[in-house]
Amino acid sequence: MKWVLAPRQSHLKGYGLLRKMIYLQHNVPIIETLMNSHALRLFLSLADNLHFGRTSREQHVSPSALSRSIKQLEDELGVTLFVRDNRSVRLTREGLRFREYASEVMNGWQAIRQSFMQDQAHLHGELSLYCSVTASYSFLYDILSSFRQDYPRIEMKLHTGDPAKAVERVQQGLEDLSIGARPDHLPAGIEFQSITRSELRLIGPQSPHLLHEEQLRHPGAESWKDVPMILSEEGLARQRTDRWLKSHNIKPRIYAQVSGNEAIVSMVSLGFGIGVVPQIVLDNSPLAARIRLYDIQPPLAPYDIGLFALEKRLKDPLIAAFWNRQR
Repeated sequence: MKWVLAPRQSHLKGYGLLRKMIYLQHNVPIIETLMNSHALRLFLSLADNLHFGRTSREQHVSPSALSRSIKQLEDELGVTLFVRDNRSVRLTREGLRFREYASEVMNGWQAIRQSFMQDQAHLHGELSLYCSVTASYSFLYDILSSFRQDYPRIEMKLHTGDPAKAVERVQQGLEDLSIGARPDHLPAGIEFQSITRSELRLIGPQSPHLLHEEQLRHPGAESWKDVPMILSEEGLARQRTDRWLKSHNIKPRIYAQVSGNEAIVSMVSLGFGIGVVPQIVLDNSPLAARIRLYDIQPPLAPYDIGLFALEKRLKDPLIAAFWNRQR
């Protein structure tokens, strides 16, 4: 199938704004020489108003910019489109003919733009997404089910692991997108879009009690020296925990350093020590009934959980479709 969108030769010779529009493979339209749609829009507005001041206000351009745009059209066409003096503006014979052409082009332009927008629903390809196990069954189902309805031909590859590696995997190009907690300082070239927030909680086993009220009221090096702690190997929770401990002059007695919040919950529930995990992990843990929460002051800053992507890749149609779907 072939489309040719060009001025009628009986109406206009020597056009230079738009040569032709054709369909290539899979009926995907491309523009070989892109017209200046802005210039045509200004021309059509002026042709309707026949008033430079009113047109410049409606189109949000200065009168001088409007005059330059019309002059460029006239120079390219080699004809005068408007006769203007101090009191009036009117279309010339060539201007009337060009208005018909410009209207046809702009209508075609709008139709093509609309078809492009409709084509987005038919995007196909593959996206890779990285997140923690907790994220995969806490809110990923809702995200993917709605996305699947809108873009049924995009296949998702889901990888799960330590959420502390969410940014790193996107930076290294291992994943198109990832879900994790926003770091205190977002690396250059990384974009973040928030999905939800979650408190960061200090947890212990229901029995035995590893922390008593005095230790909670007066945390310090002496009162916490024998308290076993199970901490993340790395990541935002570890950074914030370390800062809190340092602020109370506590050198932790580390029982274990593990990868993944679910492992912390499991070891704490067995009584091996206390730990720090996001509330969202507890909300979805089968071991939550075996966990007690400790209120500490000041509380740890909450998590801002969301999507990560490379800024330079947000123009990729598949990534953009997923990214914009969450807004």
